[in-house]
Amino acid sequence: MDSQEFVGTLNQFGKSGIPFLFFVDFELKNPHVYPLSEINDCELLFDFNGVTNANNSNRQKQNINLEIQSKFEDSYKVKFKSVVEAIQGGNSFLVNLTVKHPIVLSHSLLDVFYASRAKYKMYYKEEFVVFSPEPFVQIRGGKIYAYPMKGTIDASLKDADKLLQGNDKEMAEHVTIVDLIRSDLSRVASNVNVNKFRYIEKIESVRGSLLQASSEIEGTLPDNYREKIGDVIIQLLPAGSVSGAPKTKTVELISKTEGEPRGFYTGVCGVFDGKELDTGVMIRYIEKKDDGYYYRSGGGITSRSKCQEEYEEVIKKIYVPIN
Repeated sequence: MDSQEFVGTLNQFGKSGIPFLFFVDFELKNPHVYPLSEINDCELLFDFNGVTNANNSNRQKQNINLEIQSKFEDSYKVKFKSVVEAIQGGNSFLVNLTVKHPIVLSHSLLDVFYASRAKYKMYYKEEFVVFSPEPFVQIRGGKIYAYPMKGTIDASLKDADKLLQGNDKEMAEHVTIVDLIRSDLSRVASNVNVNKFRYIEKIESVRGSLLQASSEIEGTLPDNYREKIGDVIIQLLPAGSVSGAPKTKTVELISKTEGEPRGFYTGVCGVFDGKELDTGVMIRYIEKKDDGYYYRSGGGITSRSKCQEEYEEVIKKIYVPIN
């Protein structure tokens, strides 16, 4: 399915009130759409804020251990240097730089799906599993909401909340993303406002706790948004929080610097129930390749970024969230 067919299918389902699930890759090359009634739960499992096709009786408290097999710190430094030079040259002012690390995983991807706890979980054909804390957009009551997430810190640090709130670099990065998402929403909605700015959420994992900063942005959709729901979604892609600003030039820079497609990592997934839409950004992502498992992670780079700090943040994001 190409992007044009993707948009048309979503518009048709939206107009007819047909519940569906979709997921689309970062490069918009390989979108998938399924009527909920036709999903094969042997191949695809999802749980988006409690809307699920998974058998909850399979949920067990498993010790999901993962070990980073090798740290590509040297190659990260090269990519970081390239991004900073591009920022200094005026080609971007915020770039989400991502890498993939080979890991040793103690369980299958299906086990990870059932053991992990996240707002947006999906398992696909033992090819990948995603357990994301980050909403993309939600549509309810004729309104569209976005919840960009930018800024992470180890929750075990003394006064971690204050450290995150008072970090000038993290503040600048968050402001940039909020402005970008607000601009994106203005393409499809009116009366766009920031309802809540930079509130803190806590995430538990097998490797410790993290604090992450989010904001809430709201806009009003036109009355006929359901029959154009595909157009609404495609105009907002790729997600600003995992690309950067300005978006078009930064996506080109990402492609050049990272050197390979991201695929479904940092893409978007979601469910439409016939009336409302709930979608998430596909971060916290493990994929299976012929030579083993890989965990993809990343973070925002600005002119104020320090390479070692950014790399350490990338490593801290390699975790499986648990209760």
